[in-house]
Amino acid sequence: MTSETTVADTAPEPPISDPPKGLRGHPWLTLLTVAIGVTMVALDGTIVAIANPAIQKDLGASLADVQWITNGYLLALAVALITAGKLGDRFGHRQTFLIGVVGFAASSAAIGFSDDVALVVGFRVLQGLCGALLMPAALGLLRAAFPVEKLNMAIGIWGAVIGASTAAGPIVGGLLVEHVNWQSVFFINLPVGVLALVLGLIILVDHRAEKAPRSFDLPGIVLLSGAMFCLIWALIKATDWQWGSAKTLGFLGLAAVLFLVFVRWEKRTREPLLPMSIFRSVPLTAGTILMVLMAFGFMGGLFFVTFYLQNVHGMTPVNSGLHLLPLTATMIVSSPIAGALITRFGARVPLVTAMALTAVSMFGLSRLEVGTGTVEMSVWFALLGFGLGPVMVGATEVIVGNAPIEHAGVAGGLQQAAMQVGGSLGTAVLGAIMAGKVDDTLPEKWAKAGLPPMKPEQAAKASDAVAVGIPPAPKGTPPEILGKITSVTHDTFVSGMGLAFGVAAVVSVVAALVAVLTKSGDNAEAGGGGVHI
Repeated sequence: MTSETTVADTAPEPPISDPPKGLRGHPWLTLLTVAIGVTMVALDGTIVAIANPAIQKDLGASLADVQWITNGYLLALAVALITAGKLGDRFGHRQTFLIGVVGFAASSAAIGFSDDVALVVGFRVLQGLCGALLMPAALGLLRAAFPVEKLNMAIGIWGAVIGASTAAGPIVGGLLVEHVNWQSVFFINLPVGVLALVLGLIILVDHRAEKAPRSFDLPGIVLLSGAMFCLIWALIKATDWQWGSAKTLGFLGLAAVLFLVFVRWEKRTREPLLPMSIFRSVPLTAGTILMVLMAFGFMGGLFFVTFYLQNVHGMTPVNSGLHLLPLTATMIVSSPIAGALITRFGARVPLVTAMALTAVSMFGLSRLEVGTGTVEMSVWFALLGFGLGPVMVGATEVIVGNAPIEHAGVAGGLQQAAMQVGGSLGTAVLGAIMAGKVDDTLPEKWAKAGLPPMKPEQAAKASDAVAVGIPPAPKGTPPEILGKITSVTHDTFVSGMGLAFGVAAVVSVVAALVAVLTKSGDNAEAGGGGVHI
């Protein structure tokens, strides 16, 4: 493919029709470079959770402070993703990626040197903003570097890296916290960032489309950022505020209003932040919805699996991470295979099949019991990985591949934003389902066990503890009573987790139906010998 690159306010560069030779611009080396950068962001999504207790103890942080260490990062990442993708489309994905890498590594180092929890939270927000720059730019670089017949395989490997990094977080984090210190969880990003920067300077090439945007949609950025903030914040706080509270409904309502105003504005402005015209593509819209539904079940369900392994089965964080290796391994294996299958047969059949496998695995996980053994758990985790890997790859290709090349960054941001929204929604909704089930069943199971009745305030605290699998027993409780409380706690937790996974299975079935509307990208004008500057 040959196209022409136009940089704002300058004369167009002559087209370069031959593929890049040597290291610079090499497609597979480009994939290696962006994969190393993306590893930092994906790893940080789960590795920090293991370090939170150590941070709380060392810095004397409150529970709210520790929650902000995670929520600040999540908010910044989710709010900025689409805007960051637009920056890549406007100024070039290479520059945006490299700035994101440097910023992410530097903010990680700053966290490691911080001795105050407020500084940790502040630099975590900066981390999220830099991660938002990095992720859509990585997809934009892949879209431009690879010819269409190899793009799916590249996205498959990219998806495998994200899956492996995400699942490796608890294992790596547990080892570092246990044998080094919590600061090492952040310092590990320094060598990774330096390597990504060096390779990026040597290998990456800027590809820009002829119709690349030349201006910013500042009102659109403000409206979308505000809407995303209100939505994610409401989902984060819904458990504390309750779903029917004025605060939760107020933030959700404000998010809806801002989204409506944003859509109206985008239809009227000349160079919109998120062109509404891209949603005329039914496959792209279906791919976005599919990504939300997939993340809903995956992230929402795995939230309970960690509590199940650690609090019900009594595993250490490292051991629980090792028990999730079947999930990690099958995601790594299935993602590149899915890329090859999608290239040959199109996206629809692999995506429908993968979501069907995901639904079956979610149903299997809903039947876990207190005494379920490692082999049975591993079977369901492995099947889940075989389902999730192809969906991660296929939905990404459908979104990015069906968007015009000049909006590749925005499409990459849309894909990541859909995942963040779906994950937040899944954690919040399935968490509420779990809490409701615990509230309904705990009193009955407690009474049947012959345990003394609790006062209302004691019952509320007990439900909160049981919802994460922790027996609500004070120190000094006699062993016989402690055994009964533990049994009731684990039985109640597992029943709630089963209902949550059952809902996730139904959502996966709906996602399989949505996948019928997908197809591989029509916009194949990118890649492998396109224009670079």
